Amino acid sequence: MSNYPQGMEIHADVTPDFATVLTPEALALVAKLHHTFEPRRQELLKIRVERTKLLDAGEIPDFLPETKSIRDGDWKISPVPQALHCRRVEITGPVDAKMVINAYNSGADSYMTDFEDSNSPSWSNQIQGQINLRSAIKRELRFEQNGKTYTLNEKIAVLQVRPRGWHLDEKHVTIDGKRISGGIFDFALFLFHNAKELLARGAGPYFYLPKLESHLEARLWNDIFIMAQESLGLPRGTIKATVLIETILAAFEMDEILYELREHSAGLNAGRWDYIFSCIKKFKVDKSFCLADRAKVTMTAPFMRSYALLLLKICHHRGAPAIGGMSALIPIKNDPEKNAIAMAGIIADKRRDAEDGYDGGWVAHPGLVEPAMIEFKKVLGDKLNQFEKQKPEVHVLGSDLLDFQPETPITEAGLRMNINVGIHYLGAWLAGNGCVPIHNLMEDAATAEISRSQVWQWIRSPKGVLDDGRKVTVEMVKGYIKEELVKVSSSGAIGHWDRAAVIFDQMSTGEHFEEFLTLPLYEEI
Repeated sequence: MSNYPQGMEIHADVTPDFATVLTPEALALVAKLHHTFEPRRQELLKIRVERTKLLDAGEIPDFLPETKSIRDGDWKISPVPQALHCRRVEITGPVDAKMVINAYNSGADSYMTDFEDSNSPSWSNQIQGQINLRSAIKRELRFEQNGKTYTLNEKIAVLQVRPRGWHLDEKHVTIDGKRISGGIFDFALFLFHNAKELLARGAGPYFYLPKLESHLEARLWNDIFIMAQESLGLPRGTIKATVLIETILAAFEMDEILYELREHSAGLNAGRWDYIFSCIKKFKVDKSFCLADRAKVTMTAPFMRSYALLLLKICHHRGAPAIGGMSALIPIKNDPEKNAIAMAGIIADKRRDAEDGYDGGWVAHPGLVEPAMIEFKKVLGDKLNQFEKQKPEVHVLGSDLLDFQPETPITEAGLRMNINVGIHYLGAWLAGNGCVPIHNLMEDAATAEISRSQVWQWIRSPKGVLDDGRKVTVEMVKGYIKEELVKVSSSGAIGHWDRAAVIFDQMSTGEHFEEFLTLPLYEEI
C-alpha cells in the first residue's frame, strides 16, 4: 500500500478490521520511533551479549560504582496519577477478548494486559489484541461464546499494557528491509489509538516494561516516551510505566532504573519467574551454581528474599509503588482438597507481600482477586499504599542477591515435571495460546523458560545429580522426553506436541543455550 511510511512493508494480511489499527498516521509514529531509536536498541542488545560473555568467564555482578551518586542521592520519582494510587491487586493476562472482559470485570484494582509472556505473538493475536483494547477502552467490547455474552461492567480495573521486550522483533513489519522492534510496535499503536481516550476517562496511557537488564535500557524507554508524547501533543510525564525487575542484572540497578524513568515511573514489580530464569541463564556455566527442583525455589529462598526486600526498600525510599509478583497457583475446580491447598498457598504469598510492605500483588485468575484483596486490606485498611514502610532494617549486599539456594533436592519427578511442562507449554504456544493452565498452575513463557534452562544446566553442572544419586544426562533427558510426550499428547489439550518435543529436546540438550525460547519459536508461527 502506498500510504504506508516510506520504506515500510507489512508481510501479513491486513483485513479491513486490522486496517483500522494499522492506519498511516499510527504507522508514521511507529516509523518515527524506529528510525530514531532502533540503532540504540541494537547497541543495547550487543551489550547484553558482551555482558553474557563476561559472566560466562566468571565475572561477579555488583552495584555499579559509576552510579553511586544516584543511589546515594536524595530524589524521588514524580507523583503517580490518581488512577494508579490504589493497586492492591493487579490481574494479568493476554489480549484476547474474553480475557480482557473478565480481567476488567474481575474486581482487581488494575489489569495488566499482555502482549508479551502470556501471549503467543502471532500477527492475528497482536493486531486483534490492539482492536480488543481500543474497543474495551471505549466500553464497546463484547464477546459471545456458547450462547453466553460477555460485556464490561460499570466499574472496571485500571488498564496497564505490557509491550514486548527489547529482544523481540515484529517480523511482519519491516522498514528498509529490517524487522522492527516488537515493543515499539506494540507501544506506539496502543498509545496512538488510546492515549487521549484514556485521559478523557480519568486514566492514562500506563505500561509495564519487561526484561530490562540495565538502566540504559530504561533510558531508551524514557526517551521513546518523550518523543512519543511530543509527537501526539501529550504533556511530558503523561505516560507512566512500572518496570518488572525480572533479571538478576536489573536487580543491581533498581535505583538507577527508577531514576532514568523518574518523570514517567509508576514503580517496580518483583517479577519472580523470569527472575529465577535469569539467574539460571546468567550463571548457567558456573560450576558452583545449581538450583533445586523448580517447586522448591520460592520467594523464601535467600536470594529471592533479598531481592524482594531490596526492591521494596528502594521503591518506598523513592516514593514509588512496590508491586509483588505472581504466584503460579490457580483455583482447582474439581478437587476441593487440592483447591484448599492451592488457595492456602496464594493467601500465604499475598499475606507475606502485604506484611513486608508491598503496595499490591499480582494474580493470574479472577477467582484469586478476592482472597488476595482480603490479605492486602487486612494490612493496608483504607490506605492506598505502604510508602511509610521504609525498611531501614533491610541491608542487602551484592552477595545476598547471589546467595543461590536451595541446591537440593533435584528429583526425577522434578525433572519430569520440567520436561512435561516444557513440551505442554511450547505445544500450546505454537498453537496460538501463550497462557496455559498445566497441572493446576498457570504457566507462561517465564515458567517454561525455567523448565528448559534448568534441564540444560542440570545436564552440565557437576551438582546436577538426582536425590537417588543418578547424574542428569542427555540420554536420561531424551528418554524422559519420549515418555512425557506420550502423556502430554494423550491429555486432550490442544497443541503441536511432536514439534514441541523436538524443540524442547534441542533447547535442553543441545550445546548452544538459546537466550530466549521465544526467539526460535517465533520463526515457526
